[in-house]
Parts: sequence; structure tokens; C-alpha cells
Amino acid sequence: MSDTIFSSFPTIRFEGPGSDNPLAYRHYDPDRVVLGKPLKDHLRLAVCYWHSLVMNGSDPFGAPTIDRPWMHGEPMAAARAKADAAFDLFRVLGVPFYTFHDRDVAPEGAGLSETLANTREMGEYLGRKQAETGTRLLWGTANLFSHPRFMAGAASNPDPEVFAWSAATVKTALDVTHALGGANYVLWGGREGYETLLNTDLKREIDQMGRFLSLVVDYKHKIGFQGPILIEPKPREPTKHQYDFDAATVYGFLKHFGLERDVKLNLEENHAILAGHTFEHEIAVANAFGIFGSLDINRGDPLLGWDTDQFPNDAPQLALAFYQVLKGGGLTTGGLNFDAKIRRQSIEPDDLVHAHIGGIDTCARSFLTAAAMIEDGRLAAHVADRYAGWDRPDHAAAGHSLEEIAAAAEARAIAPKPRSGRQEMLENLVNRF
Repeated sequence: MSDTIFSSFPTIRFEGPGSDNPLAYRHYDPDRVVLGKPLKDHLRLAVCYWHSLVMNGSDPFGAPTIDRPWMHGEPMAAARAKADAAFDLFRVLGVPFYTFHDRDVAPEGAGLSETLANTREMGEYLGRKQAETGTRLLWGTANLFSHPRFMAGAASNPDPEVFAWSAATVKTALDVTHALGGANYVLWGGREGYETLLNTDLKREIDQMGRFLSLVVDYKHKIGFQGPILIEPKPREPTKHQYDFDAATVYGFLKHFGLERDVKLNLEENHAILAGHTFEHEIAVANAFGIFGSLDINRGDPLLGWDTDQFPNDAPQLALAFYQVLKGGGLTTGGLNFDAKIRRQSIEPDDLVHAHIGGIDTCARSFLTAAAMIEDGRLAAHVADRYAGWDRPDHAAAGHSLEEIAAAAEARAIAPKPRSGRQEMLENLVNRF
């Protein structure tokens, strides 16, 4: 591997909670066995190519502040240099997975054919890097939101030429993901929505999205891609109203088009907050409908109403999310993707390393807390006791019709007594962990 800006960093190791080494993990011990398997297999950590290697610190009010060597020069040479740096960063952090958009790893060409050729060429380069290092691909996806052609969406665009361009783009990105052994493929509808209904045929756009997703699922089966297709819900920003608002909305969409068995969800904490939910709520909803897939791990700023994508540092909040993950059976093909970016004042390479160390340790500490709650069993026991009446075969609502249930209730003439939900006691119990 050629020298990169990360070459001087050692591979980060676990040193325990007492360590004062800023380049060490205090809680992430990858080989520690928890609930029957190593922590690294539970968390399935992934570095996000987009935020870690592409973001330059610009925002709507300011120019770029982060300058990296691969942000200059001939585009394909720069893409290879970026890949070298990426896999060196993966080596430093010691994580097993990474994720990418097609435009993160390969530049836009002069036209569609050249663009797709660039993606395929860089896919081959990434394959060689994976073989050299053992790092695996958690998921790939296509960027169908940055270029001006996508300003009115991709699958939902009123122009069929954009739909066709998007189809070709996703086909190639899925081909590359399949060739690289990706565990999943993500469709993020960054601009699938509308700014005003004055110029929008909402039903036509949703039907187009359903057709597009159905075509992708059909192609996945045709090429033998074994991983799930993932949709990432997001309520707003950049689009005023996005069709994939939250987990429940996406489930309704999937059910309408008969895709609920082929498509799962990639959920993000920051998006859950923007939708007016908690992270654990979205995970619980996805588990309830059988569509939980993977997680993007970041946080938002409670004082800012937009997608700030900061690295996670709230261990109690994440512990509740991981508790829901474990209740649903844990991560299978999914993982924890650090879809998080350093702040625009954090311009040095070591800022990116420290951000990941803190995020990984926060996830590990939170997961260990959630695992302890699962092993303890008292939370689950309280829930089971609260609903125990429904487990009796002769419960009060056991009739086959509304008339039967009503008649039985009237015959019993029993007035139900309110029972405490014990919320405060359970909150205290969680805090003890």
C-alpha cells in the first residue's frame, strides 16, 4: 500500500477503560464474547466512504475547509489515491466493513457510458484492495441526489429520461456491490419527494417509485444477489416532503407494492429525530413489521433542526436503541455504518481518527449495556407480565365477533381496574445499568 495521510497511525487496539491513550479503544474489545458471539460480530462496524473521504467541510454558508490530497488531479488517479487512503483508514480503525456511494469511489464521466465504466473500473480496484486487506463491503449504493439532473428526484422524476439514467446507474452500482461480495444494497431516495403539490402528481410519482423498486428487486434475483435491498427512511431535508418519511410510511409503501418480503430498512438516528421519533421507536417498528435491516450510527444536534450527522456520543440513548436491536434478534446482514462527519473546523486527519474511536467506543459501551439488560431479564419480565392477560385462552377478548365479545363482557359485569405502567420504576432500572 502506498503512503497515505493515515500511514503514520498505528492500528487502534483495545486497552480497557483505564487507558489514557487517545489512540486506543476503552470499551470496544472486538474479541470479547457477549451473548454467545464476539463483539465485532454483533456490531459489524463500517466506515462510511461518503463522510470520511469525500466531505470537504463546506456548508450552505461557507466554502470547503477540509483539503485532502485525493481532492485534486486527474479524476481516476485521484479516485485510486482516495481508495488507498480509505483502506489505510480501515486498517487504522481495525473495522471489518465499509460502505460507499458510486460517486464516492468513482468520478462522473463525460456521459453515462463513461460514468458507468469509471464505476466498474473502480469496483475492480476496490476488489483488489479488499483481497489485500480482508476488509469487506457492508453495502453499496448509488448517488441519485447530488447532480442537478436529480433535482426533481430519480425514480419519481417527471422526466422519464432521468428514470432511465437512474436505472442504468443503480444496475451498475448493484453489479459492483454484488461483485465485491456486499452484504446488502441500499436505495436512498435523497430527493424522492416534492417541494410543492402545485407542480406534483403525487400518485404518479409514488407509482414510479414502486415500479423502480420492483425492477431493482427483480434484477437482484436475476443476478443472484443474496443480500437484502435496503431503503433508508428520511422525512425532510433536502426535500420539503419525502415519500420515505419513516419506518411505518415505508412499510405501507412496501406493502402496497408487494415488496415487504424483499426489502428491509436501513435506519438512521438523525432521520428518526427529524421524523419526530426516537431511534429505538423506528427500530421497534421495523422489527414489528419484519423489515429491520441495518443502522446508520450518528446523532443530531437538538438545537438544530437539520441533519447534522455528528458522531455518536450519547451512550444511554444508544443503549435503548441496541436493546431493541437485540430484542429483534440482532444484526444479521446489517451493521453499524458511521454515516457521520467531522465538523468543518476539524480539518486534520487525526480528527477523523479520534471521531471514529469515540463513536466506536460509544457503540461498544452502549451495546454492552443493552446486552446486560437482556441478560438481566427484568425489563422483559415486566412487559410480559403487563400483557399476561392476553396469553390466557379464555381472556375477555377471545370471542370470534364483536357481538360475542360484547355479550361476554356484559355477562361478566366486571369493571376493569387500572394498572400502573410502572414507567418511573423501569426508567430507574435502566439508569442503573
